[in-house]
Amino acid sequence: MRGLLAFGRAIDAMSAAAGKLADWLVLFACLISSGNAGVRYLFSYSSNAFLEIQWYLFGALVFLGASYTLQMNEHVRVDLVYSSVSDRTRLWIDALGFSLFFLPVTLYLTWLSVPFAEQSVVSQEQSSNAGGLILWPIKLMVPIGFALLTLQGVSELIKRVAALQGDVTLDTHYEKPLQ
Repeated sequence: MRGLLAFGRAIDAMSAAAGKLADWLVLFACLISSGNAGVRYLFSYSSNAFLEIQWYLFGALVFLGASYTLQMNEHVRVDLVYSSVSDRTRLWIDALGFSLFFLPVTLYLTWLSVPFAEQSVVSQEQSSNAGGLILWPIKLMVPIGFALLTLQGVSELIKRVAALQGDVTLDTHYEKPLQ
């Protein structure tokens, strides 16, 4: 289990780095958005590239930030039963949820998105808007984001199994190791 926990920690570090990059993308998106608005109103000039780069940055920050959001347990959860059961039952719910639902879905979405991105990269797809940007970098974020999310799901599953075996202690509300 030690090797798996070390693998999980490496995934957690990768997700944290992706989350930090997503944080910076929020700043860049805000700066570009405000700069675009300023230029448009002060100089009556605008470009589709300014609008598209905002969309690209927003998409990238969502795809890069999703795995970190999962790691920090800040994701949306329908909490009908979860809060009223024991910590051990929560670990079982999470382990089964990751195994039976989360990982199969994220693996499938990763697999589906690879040809979508690959076609865009190979064709060097461009925006059809005048002054628009190339599309393949943001389309490449789709499989990258789902792959990161899948890996983080693996890390979370490892942590739940380790906690069920008594190898680590998890606070099932915040998912941070206490040992």
